[in-house]
Amino acid sequence: MAHNLNENRMFYYGSKPWHGLGVELDHPATAREAIEAARLDYVVKKTQRELIGRDDDNGKQFPVFDHFATYRTDTYQSLGCVGQSYKVIQNTECFDFFDSVIGEGKAVYHTAGALGKGERIWVLAKLPNTMIIGKEDEVEKYLLLTNSHDGKSSLLMYFTPVRVVCQNTLNVSMKNAKEGIRIRHSGNIKVKVEEAQRVLGIATMFYSDFEKISNKFAETKLGKDQVETYFTDLLFNEEQKKNPEEHTRLVNQRNELLGLFEHGAGNEIKDVRHSLWTAYNAVTEYADHKKVVKREQSDPSLRLNSIWFGSAALFKKKAYSLALDLAGIGRG
Repeated sequence: MAHNLNENRMFYYGSKPWHGLGVELDHPATAREAIEAARLDYVVKKTQRELIGRDDDNGKQFPVFDHFATYRTDTYQSLGCVGQSYKVIQNTECFDFFDSVIGEGKAVYHTAGALGKGERIWVLAKLPNTMIIGKEDEVEKYLLLTNSHDGKSSLLMYFTPVRVVCQNTLNVSMKNAKEGIRIRHSGNIKVKVEEAQRVLGIATMFYSDFEKISNKFAETKLGKDQVETYFTDLLFNEEQKKNPEEHTRLVNQRNELLGLFEHGAGNEIKDVRHSLWTAYNAVTEYADHKKVVKREQSDPSLRLNSIWFGSAALFKKKAYSLALDLAGIGRG
């Protein structure tokens, strides 16, 4: 089966991505180079006429009011079904958006690619400078932009810290935009992009807050009972907690998390060991690298989808929220 994460629609610069696919660039990419290297320079259009339905019993056709198809003009593959007000945001506009928001030349395009037939694209950029948690645990700052052409999601942008020692993605939400920065495919796109640029002005504040919170996590030491309770609250609902031994799968997951808390990548660093920071990173390591993703061998993009957009992302966000409570930090 062909990879949904298509090797010919992917590039990377720097360390090789987890899936091992894509064209390697030997220098940081400009927006134009990134688009071309990832083969994202295709144009998407919306049909001018409404979709036509057909009755399978008698073959009669009928209009599907206010429903249109999006398609690629190079392959003429249909990408999705959208409404009357839907406006296409081209891939080139997404990269222009990145440049205009963070300043051309200030970020390094680390990886970009497309999923499926090209109905979803993503761009991951590395921002300048790093954060240090404790005395030596380094965290890099990334910005993830994703856009779809199938009508299923808006253009979204997330701040995505990455812990260097283990390459864990630390999914957290911005205080003023819990699901990231969202630009709907309707109305005046230019005005909405300009508004998003103003929202993105809090990037420095976001990472400053995240660094302070992470250091608070590192200072919060956990005993055996506390860390077990943290993982129990993460995995079990209130009913399951009454008889946890009956839920073997959850008990096994908790035991794996306890093992990662002790010996996970980077969790033995002296000044962060046995802390809330390492408990949270046990979760991120499990979600990113250990969690079973069905059909991943035939389609490696499923893990990426899970980490950034699916069950693994939700799992990490819940862990972060529980950690905030445990550290006594308000969520803003």
